[in-house]
Amino acid sequence: MVLEAAIKENTNIVDILDYLLRAEIEFKDKRASEIQVNVAGFPFRKTLTEFDFEFQPSVDKRLLEELATLRFVHNAENVVFLGPPGVGKTHLAIALIAAQNRYLTYYISCQELLNQLNKAHFENKLPAKIKHYSKYRLLIIDEIGYLPMDVQGANLFFQLIAKRYEKCATIFTSNKAFSKWGEVFSDNTIAAAILDRVLHHSTVINIKGESYRLKDRKEFMGKKEVISSLLSN
Repeated sequence: MVLEAAIKENTNIVDILDYLLRAEIEFKDKRASEIQVNVAGFPFRKTLTEFDFEFQPSVDKRLLEELATLRFVHNAENVVFLGPPGVGKTHLAIALIAAQNRYLTYYISCQELLNQLNKAHFENKLPAKIKHYSKYRLLIIDEIGYLPMDVQGANLFFQLIAKRYEKCATIFTSNKAFSKWGEVFSDNTIAAAILDRVLHHSTVINIKGESYRLKDRKEFMGKKEVISSLLSN
């Protein structure tokens, strides 16, 4: 159809070929981005434009827009999102769209990561598993501190972080302040070693606000009350 239209309009053959080449490149880039997003294993899709910065005024929008340029990935730096459950940490971690920009990205919860590392350790495959998680230009480790971690798990976690240190970017989310990470990792020495590598070359975003889920529930309950009131009249 493009060729037929071009012939009718007496378009130069060079212009036609240039158009077709650009269209093919655009299609391949879009397809590659879709594949990268699927490989990343995100639990859901979120964008920065969907985040309600008015509801969470403690989040610096300009800082997030700077992070969305992905210079931190190029520079092998870290990003840490701290805050109570439901404030949007995972949303923002996923919204930085590294996968869509063809950076090899992978999302995993901290508990699932520990399960995988422990399994590899008992099967004598730990070096291969750490190498696997070290290949990603951006690794997103979600929900650090939600479930307890034993000393062995903390040691395995440290080995991965040490392997990625200053080579690849990592995004961490946690509901625990850094002062509590000794409890999270069941060992102050290991926690200090992990924090040393996490915080060197990092951006820390501490979200202080209400839970989106509680907000949505309040809105839902408010609508229910309005409907009940209308039906009773």
